Amino acid sequence: MSEVTVERRDAVLVVTIDRPAVRNAINTAAARLIGAAMDELDEDPSLFVGVLTGAGGVFSAGMDLKAFLAGEKPHVPGRGFAGLVERPPSTPLIAAVEGPALAGGFEIALACDLIVAGQGASFGLPEVKRGLIAGGGGLLRLPRKAGLAKATEWALTGDRIGAAEAHAAGVVNRLVPDGQVLPAALELAERIAANAPLAVQATRRILTEGQEWPAAEAFGRQWEIYAPVRESEDAQEGARAFAEKRAPVWRGR
Repeated sequence: MSEVTVERRDAVLVVTIDRPAVRNAINTAAARLIGAAMDELDEDPSLFVGVLTGAGGVFSAGMDLKAFLAGEKPHVPGRGFAGLVERPPSTPLIAAVEGPALAGGFEIALACDLIVAGQGASFGLPEVKRGLIAGGGGLLRLPRKAGLAKATEWALTGDRIGAAEAHAAGVVNRLVPDGQVLPAALELAERIAANAPLAVQATRRILTEGQEWPAAEAFGRQWEIYAPVRESEDAQEGARAFAEKRAPVWRGR
């Protein structure tokens, strides 16, 4: 059986980490398969949104330590741990989290653009309890999501964070009943996929990169990303569809 399953649902790519016997911990094979799915998401113009989830009521326990001790490295060149954390796809990606998302599993979720979580989900960076640090982007991304104060507390204690607390802190976008996470994530994905893909990707890029831009350069850099979208066929189609009171037909160009 494959460690990762991939399913197309119209313009949405659903990627499921399918190693429930080891709490969906990431080994080399799983990392490569996730990385390949992220490449597919980026390269296929018919895919507008991705959803990443875990099988068996668990998101991911992070790195497979037994595989690591056996000499495996669950990294993909150019994408990093789990084929994702160092270079997420340019296409929007939603984490659908049931159960624990711990250590590298939390870092995988944080690498996604949005998180939908069940009420029984939990998060945490317990690496300091093991003499390690969260090197998969958790220490870089968590302060942006939760603020420095909360991120510092969670990272230095290594304590587990409940879904309600993560939602209140802004880490989780939508909190839903357990068992309803994937349907809720798919509903959100479909709402995003209904919009113009070039505009969505450019908007995501500005939101992500713009946090680091010097104020004096921000509008200039934004224009460099915005200008091709404004001149695109989809921009013309959006205006026509609005004027003609019909749904637009996006072509991704």
